[in-house]
Amino acid sequence: MFRINVSESTSELDPAAAVLAQNWWAITMRGVLGILFGLVAIFLSGATMLSLSLLFASYVFVDGIFAIISAVCTARLYKPLGLFILEGIVNIIMAIIAIAWPRITAVVFVLIVALWAILSGGLILAAAFRLDDGRWWLIFGGIASLIYGVVLIAAPMIGNEVLVWWLGAYVLVFGVALLVLGFTLRAAIQPEK
Repeated sequence: MFRINVSESTSELDPAAAVLAQNWWAITMRGVLGILFGLVAIFLSGATMLSLSLLFASYVFVDGIFAIISAVCTARLYKPLGLFILEGIVNIIMAIIAIAWPRITAVVFVLIVALWAILSGGLILAAAFRLDDGRWWLIFGGIASLIYGVVLIAAPMIGNEVLVWWLGAYVLVFGVALLVLGFTLRAAIQPEK
């Protein structure tokens, strides 16, 4: 139902990139959601920890669903991309944790976000090295994720407002990277005029 017919231009791409290119829209949607979440977090930074936790859980849950959809769609045309499925599962688990304990302390929440950023960044970096086309955008997003996670672990006692700004800035950068990757993959399958 989400499959796009393979065009002749995808034969120029490496197999993994060709399959991702066929489902460029899922990666693009992840980027759009990241940008929207980042902007909300930056401009509505007065949110309480409860609403931040629920906002984070919502974003991570939807992002996880799109990661799994992208992997399942690509599995129809190529071997399954288990790292994207694993990333989607990690995101969904993190969303459940954030919803199950909505009144967690700021330090615990910061550490959960840091763990998510590090795991997600590591999985994305591992997946990036399987691609030829669009690799650098995934590497950029993965490195941004890792740096964000390490910064949060180094300074877990930051204030709620600073956490919101950092989270917003990180997700905004990551969303832009995914959006550019999605359009790069789309351009790779477009017929030349």
